[in-house]
Order: sequence, then C-alpha cells, then structure tokens
Amino acid sequence: MGRKKKTLHDYAAEFSELAVKRHLLERGAAGEAAAVVETLYCTPCQLPMRVRRDRILEHLSSGRHYRNRRLLRQHGLRAPLLLSAGPDIGTSLPLQLDAPSLLIQPSFILAASAGTSTSYGMDPSPPSYHKPLVPQHPITASSPASVATPREDPTPSTSARHPSALATSHMRIVPTPSTAEASNGAMPTLGHGSDSNSVGLALFGIGLINKGLFQSLMEENGCCLLYVVADQLEEVERAFGAEFLAVTMVLRQQDADVALNDQRVSGAIICSPPEEASKIVIDALRAGKGVFCESLPSFDRQTAEACFDEADRCGRPLVCGFYKRFDPALQFLYQKVRDSQALGRIHRISTISSIYPAASPSFLKASGGIFYNAAVHDIDIISLLLGESALDTIFSLGHAFCADMACLKDADTVAVSMKFPSGAIVTLDISQHCTRSCDHRLEVHGSRGTLRVDNQNPLGITEHGTSVSIYSQTQADRYRDAHRELFRHFLRTLKGKEPPAITKEQFLWTIQVAAAAEQSWRNGSAVDLRNKAIDSCVIKTEIV
Repeated sequence: MGRKKKTLHDYAAEFSELAVKRHLLERGAAGEAAAVVETLYCTPCQLPMRVRRDRILEHLSSGRHYRNRRLLRQHGLRAPLLLSAGPDIGTSLPLQLDAPSLLIQPSFILAASAGTSTSYGMDPSPPSYHKPLVPQHPITASSPASVATPREDPTPSTSARHPSALATSHMRIVPTPSTAEASNGAMPTLGHGSDSNSVGLALFGIGLINKGLFQSLMEENGCCLLYVVADQLEEVERAFGAEFLAVTMVLRQQDADVALNDQRVSGAIICSPPEEASKIVIDALRAGKGVFCESLPSFDRQTAEACFDEADRCGRPLVCGFYKRFDPALQFLYQKVRDSQALGRIHRISTISSIYPAASPSFLKASGGIFYNAAVHDIDIISLLLGESALDTIFSLGHAFCADMACLKDADTVAVSMKFPSGAIVTLDISQHCTRSCDHRLEVHGSRGTLRVDNQNPLGITEHGTSVSIYSQTQADRYRDAHRELFRHFLRTLKGKEPPAITKEQFLWTIQVAAAAEQSWRNGSAVDLRNKAIDSCVIKTEIV
C-alpha cells in the first residue's frame, strides 16, 4: 500500500500557526448548490498556504511571517477573520485599502461583491502561543496608490469532500511587503548596541536554564535571540517577561523545524534535560547550527560520544556548559599551577561547593542528581589542574537530609575521594544545603606551597557566629563572570575564531568519573577505575 497523503487537518495539527478554514460559497445561478471549500491558512498572516511542507516551513521562517506575529503581539491586536469570496469576484475588481491601516495591521481581508451572500466557518487547530489578535477595522477608499494588486489563486484543498470547488472561485487579497522588505525590521535585537553582525540564536527548552546564562543572553550585545522553543508557556513568560518576548518568537517543540531551518540562526542553546538533549543537539548540528549545551548532551557515554562525532562530521562547534573553568579566579589559579609550576608537584586538592539557593528536587532529578548537576563541574576543574585523564580509585559517601531527595533515591550532601596515578589525592565536598550564602572554596597543596581560592566577598568582611548574614551571595552571583565568559566563548566558536575549549575526551572522562562516584555511593564501596569500565547508562537507570 502507498503512503497515506496528508490532509489539511494533518498540517494544521503539525504546525500550531496553521488553521483550516471552511468557506461556504453560494452560487448566484438558479439550481446551483452551495459549495464548501476548505483551505489551509497561516493564522497570523491570514494567507492561504500551499500544501507542501517545504513551502510551509519557508513561510513560517520568513521575515514577513515573523513581522506579522511580532506586530500583532506588540499592539495586542487580534487577526481579522478571512472571509471567503463569492463566485462572481473576478480579477478585475479592485480592492481599496487605506495605506496607514496596512502599516498598523499586518493582516489581510477579502471583500465580496454586493449582492453576494458570504459566510465562513473554521475548524479549530491546536492553539498557538500567540492569541488570535485585531478587531476588524472598516476598509475605506484612499487614493489610487492604495489599490491592491492581484495575487495568484490559492492552492486547491486536498480535502476529499470538495476537491475542486475552489477552482471556480477567485479571491483578491491585500498585497504584503516582500520577504526581503519584511526582513529589514524583523530581526529582534537583544541588548543595546546590536548590529547587523549579531549572531542569531535559538533557545531550546528552559527547564535547566540558569540565571547566569539568562543574564548573559539579556546583556550580551553581539547576539540576538530569535526563537524560544518550549512547550511550557508559563515558564517562558515567567523567565523572560512579556517585554522580552515581544521581539522573540516562541514555538512549541513540534515546530522546532521552523527555528532550525531559519538561515538567520547560527547557534542553538540547549537547556533541555540530558535525556532529551541529545536528539536536539544532533538535529541542530545537522541543520548547520553550532550548539551550546547548558547542561550535558547525555548521561550515556556512547550517546554523548555520538553528539561530538556528529559535530566533527558537520564541522560545527559543540560547547558544553562546564562554566567553572571560565571563572577568572580559577583561570588564574590554573595558570599558576600548570603554566608556571609555582606549586611544584601537586600532592592534594580539596574543594567545597555548597550551593545557595538549593536546587529544587525536580530540577535535580531532571539534571541527573547531585553527581551530574554539581560534582561534574568540580571534577572538570580537577582534571584541568592535574592534567591527568586517568584515575586509580574513587570512593563516595552521601546522604539525603531532605525528605524529597530521599524519595528520589538521590543524595543532597556527598563527599568524594579520588586517587590519581601521580599520587595526588583529591576530596570533593558538595552540598545542596547552604542557609545564608553559597560557599565555594578550592585549595591546591604542592611540594612548593599552597594556593587557595576563597569565597568572593565584595565587602571584604569575614563573619564568625553572626545570626544574620552580612552579605548573601547566590550561586548565580558567584559565577556570573564565568557564565558570561563561557557564553562569549560560544559566540566566538560560532564565528570560527576559536575551537571549543571542552574536548570530547575531557567531557567523556568527566561523566565517567561522575558515574563512578555515584556507583561508589550506591554500592558503599570504592571503585577501581584501573581495571573496570563504568557504564553511566546503567547507573542512571537506577535513579528513575
């Protein structure tokens, strides 16, 4: 059997911006029955669509479509209903339109000749994020310059009920600016000082977006956010606000192809959970976009490796969100330890990472738990400082002081000990409980001395035993510069100025160590990495 041909309703269900409208055409001649015609329309533009997927995607990513949606949303208007025309409307009938109204309303109205009864109906399609928006305004004759030029007849419906009814009717619509003209003002700017060299971005998912990345998106001048692709509209509005979204198109996940096929988009920012991120990463790479994965591309080593291999095949950058290595203080420490050998041979490294405010249990579950959400960043820093990509032994202890975390079978406080082939011993102290301010410290002990990165307190005051915190610093405040530098690094990779700083080998080693740390905690015994390969996919299955 052949493949079933898609109907108009199938396209309307697939693309939230499309709708099927039913037109009742009453014949003027005696004895002729009324005909019902179904046509596929773009709801914001009120334009008939050709029933071809490539043409639909081309229109939805066009500057004209974007401009219509933006103006409708900015003015709080509602798109006028598109009326069907009677059978005696020919190509010789002019349609008058007041010029100012065309600029204000990016919508299109069909007129019927006198003496012809016209009615309409519309079959509902899945709701769009943008409310159908613009009370109809009367169309008044203005000047000869406002006479509309004819457009080609719409494509006939593929509906089986009346396949040829539209072929006998002619409709006239108000012409629209060309795609090139509409695109002149269509690209939204993000932050002050954006210019034609700004990098177009699309954001996929907001469930794992952090405040530091959000601030970078808002403040960076060298980029513009064209799309937000997410199904949770309430979370999108809560995160960005109505003013920001007035110049950014919001799409559902099912319409992600619109963003991926837009040639203005150079980079994709993935803030989806790791279990969902890998597919979006690969789709974006194959669409020719560079990718910044705010969390992890995947928990599974093989899947993550496939993402990096795809980036190599497509020749596009894949940047992972290991933000701590971009922190100015830690970068300075790295230069002292690795470049100048100021400490000599490293004997011991200890880190403390107490997060404030604590992440919600639902956030930790989506991001993979404390080992994959928090420990991976300290593991990445340790690997960078030691310059070693091998590990002898790892042992972890942990406990869930929060009842919600215990229900998720995860820990909120862990201590991890590691021994490297060089003899260096590393301890990680990670906690989701920090009541006043985040606590992030790192000490490196070597044969020639010790270097320490302490908490960054802008007041310069050390407190002991006070009942009220003198200065409360959140996780986003502490690593604001790190997130900004990581985001700028991603923009530079999109422009081809530098390769991704986090290599495939470094990423795979980090998630392997995180998997071993979690396995040690669950089994209550040390894990010997010299003779045993760790399968992170198996380990993560135990949490679900």
